[in-house]
Amino acid sequence: MSSLTARTLAILERLAHHVHGVPLATLADDLGIPRSGAHRLLTELCELGYVRQSRERGTYMLTTRLVSLGLNFLKSSGVVDICQPILDRLAESCGELVRLAVVDVDHITWVGLSQGARSGLRYDPDMGIDARLSCTSSGFIWLSTLAEDDAIALLSRQGIGSPAEYGPNAPGSVQAVLEQVALARQRGYGTGIETYARGLSAIATAIRPNGRDAVGVLAISGPTVRLIEARLHTLAPDLMAAAADIAAISSASPLFDRAHARPDLQP
Repeated sequence: MSSLTARTLAILERLAHHVHGVPLATLADDLGIPRSGAHRLLTELCELGYVRQSRERGTYMLTTRLVSLGLNFLKSSGVVDICQPILDRLAESCGELVRLAVVDVDHITWVGLSQGARSGLRYDPDMGIDARLSCTSSGFIWLSTLAEDDAIALLSRQGIGSPAEYGPNAPGSVQAVLEQVALARQRGYGTGIETYARGLSAIATAIRPNGRDAVGVLAISGPTVRLIEARLHTLAPDLMAAAADIAAISSASPLFDRAHARPDLQP
């Protein structure tokens, strides 16, 4: 990792996964950066306000400045303003968590949600993360909108999530993922029962303005004890109707335009 920009971004991305901070030596060694170089970068990031060093432990951690940038970006994009009422209506009707993801070149990232579960078990995931393509209903449905070679290239780039890391029903090979993708293409929606996490089920459909490339994904997620397979299928019509509503207004937010910037994905 020789590029200064690449090293800086790698540090920020690693710190984003460790809220309590990471020691300098660990950060440098894990990323393959000389410790002296990592120290210089961290010192500069601290001076710029993106990173701080814990006085108690000496570890380095992110400040909220990147969070603020992300939230301001989402606010200015208008995606939350135009989509939130639709998310809220769907969450109210299904009584589960509804999430919105946008296609950003070669991945999909969660940017909005509405919690419909008022009591009992609730699924409250982290936002702003990329969906795992190989073992989520959202990944299955988005890949179903792509050419098979592009889908395989994306899976190869991100890797296959194993059942040991994710849910016990996570597909363990590219071929197994493609079978789920084919099923999602046939139905118009993808489903996952304990594919991403034990005890979690989900259903997702693509947001496709005028039937063109998918610009986002809309999903319903919740505990498997409530979202058994039969119920997932009964939720499909309302989910797809909500996705169509978002597709109809998607031109109001430039965030949805990023789907069309996808480069050549072939190795």
